[in-house]
This record gives sequence, structure tokens and C-alpha cells, in this order.
Amino acid sequence: MNLLTFEDNMAPSNEDKSKLEKEIFELISNNDIIGLKNIFLQHKLKPDIYDDNGMTPLQHAAYKGNKDIVQMLLDQLLLMADAKRDVVNSVGRTASQMAAFVGNHGCVATINNFIPKSDIVYYTIPQGLETEPKLPVSLAASFHKFVMQVNVHPVRVALNLQRIPGLGDNLEKVQKVLELMSEREMKRGPETNEVMAFKFHYLSFVVAEISRCRKRQLALQRDKSAEESVGKRGDEAEEKKLDPTESFAKKMLKSSRSGPAAALEFQESFLRECVREFPYRECTIFRQIVTSLAQKDSPTALSIVSAAINGQRGFTDNTVFCWTCGQEGAPKKCSKCKAVQYCDRECQRLHWFMHKKACARLSKEPTNKAPAVSASSLSSELQSLEVN
Repeated sequence: MNLLTFEDNMAPSNEDKSKLEKEIFELISNNDIIGLKNIFLQHKLKPDIYDDNGMTPLQHAAYKGNKDIVQMLLDQLLLMADAKRDVVNSVGRTASQMAAFVGNHGCVATINNFIPKSDIVYYTIPQGLETEPKLPVSLAASFHKFVMQVNVHPVRVALNLQRIPGLGDNLEKVQKVLELMSEREMKRGPETNEVMAFKFHYLSFVVAEISRCRKRQLALQRDKSAEESVGKRGDEAEEKKLDPTESFAKKMLKSSRSGPAAALEFQESFLRECVREFPYRECTIFRQIVTSLAQKDSPTALSIVSAAINGQRGFTDNTVFCWTCGQEGAPKKCSKCKAVQYCDRECQRLHWFMHKKACARLSKEPTNKAPAVSASSLSSELQSLEVN
């Protein structure tokens, strides 16, 4: 059994190996990410470690449900070791299946969206007769972070594109590389990954639309500048008004009605068009998505696309999502109505043009919450029942 890989000049005894093994799995069990990171770096370990049941640190972290440790193992350790997502333990389960078994969907999504850095580096090297790479070397880290995102809500994709350094200024290159990555995934033979192929196509489709928004706005800006001269303050206001990310986000969030059940007509049409544009019509994931969209009372296109990429999720009734970008666990609420959640002020600002129509009404609606029952009153009620 392959236990640990050390530097030749630092090879410990078998007893030390056993102690380090136990310590690593104990740190994962205790959710100690700092201690785990230190032990790997200090001893120059590679994460090809197995316990008595054939489980790796990644599988333990996934089963435990610690998304931060899973991400750390993927980002800092497994990338160097050329990790494979499909490695199974003694009972034939992968790390992702172990996480799904105990309902840790965040870990499942993180593992399933893992992309080795070598897949990105390939596009930073000129191939064949090319004089320059398809993707600048300076964008490799930013692009890798972008394609690893789990939340595929189109607004979140647009915000990530805007916030991750370098990507917003190279939209056409980013979009072209995503297209090539989708094609490459479908031509891997036995290792074809239809899910990642569709995800790359989806991201490419979103980036292409944002790029079109930018071109349209730049054209309008040039036409207006030709007709009239504006002062410095006017130029700044126009530049802010013509932000392509904001324009795209507001189109995605626009609805003819307000409220939680309101249909986002443009977003629905946009995502359905994205599915229609997927070129590999014979693959399983395309047929599954089309079948789901064709149902009479089908869920939204966003929920179907998200489930296709990240897997089905159950028991989400009590999960809080950002009303703007769909990010799970949004911590902020509208200060007036307390009825909608957001990630931050930026998400609230983007959604305000729709929310302001319903904010006053929502703040006046009753909460319909049952009065809280104290433990002491409940105990006295039970005692009275026993006496009677």
C-alpha cells in the first residue's frame, strides 16, 4: 500500500509515518485546517495517504463536510500530485460520492468542479504554428479560478468576470478558450466529461453575451460623442452608465412582475438559448436538460442547468440564497422589509431597480410566524397532562 511520499533526505521511519498518518486524519476529524496545512508543508508530504479502510484525506474531508479543507486539498496539494477525482476507496466510492452520501452538497460541487491547472497551462503555450498562446500566461491563475466557480448563476458569473483581475479586459480570449475546453472535453475518448463540457459551453455563452453588451455600449458611446461634446463629469457618468456587467445583470434580473414567484423572462429565454446552442446533441447531459425543460410544469431553466452541472440537491427549503446572484448563505437583508437576502451592498444595488417596486408592500406583510414557546411553559403543560 502506498502510504506517504517524502523527500529523499527527509525520509522518516515507519513509526514516524504511522504517527503522521494518524495526526493528519485526526486534524481532518477536528476540522483543523491550519494544522493540516502546516503538517503537509513542514514534512513536504504528498496527499497519497490511505487509512485502514482505503480512504484518502480528501474522502475524509468530503465525508466530514468541511468544504474549506476539501478546497485546500484540491488547490494547494492535489494539484501538485496530479489528483484524480475518480479514485475510489475500499467500498468503491469516490470522494464526491462519499460527500453526497451524507448530504454535503457543497463538497460534492467543489470536487466535481475541480480542474487541474495543467488543463489551463496548455492554452498558455503556443501550439503548432501559433506565434502567441490563446491565453496570456498572466491570466492563467485568474482563468483557473473563474472556471472552478461552483455558483453558475449568470449574474454571479458576470460579477466574477468583473472582479477577477485581467478577465474583463480579455473577454474574447476567455470566451474562445472556454469554447476550446468544451470541445476538448468531448474528445477525450473514454475519459469524456460531458458535465464539464457543458459547463465550459455555458460559461462561454455568458462571456460572449457580456462581450456583446460591451461592444453595443461602446458603439453607442462613440455615436453620442460624435454628436455632442461632454465635460469630464459627463464622461464619468456615461462610463458608469455603460458598465457592461451591470447592463447584463439587470437584463438577467428584469421581470414583468415582482415577488419571489416572479418569472425572469429574459434570463429564462437566455438560458434556454444557451442549451439550444450546445453543439453535442447526442450526449446524455443535453438530452436530460432538454427533457427537463420540455416538461409542462418544469422548474426554472437556471435550476435545471445548475442541477446538471452541480448535481441534484435535496432539502433546500430552509437554505437562504442571494436574490441577485443566487449565492448560498447570503448574510445581508434589506434593512426596510427584511424579506430578501443579499451577499453585499453591490448585489443589493443591482437588484434595487426591481425590489423597490415591492419593498414597501413586503415590509407591511405579516410574518405569519407562530409564537415562540418557552421550555418552562412546555414542561408545565406536559406535567398537567400527566396529572390529569
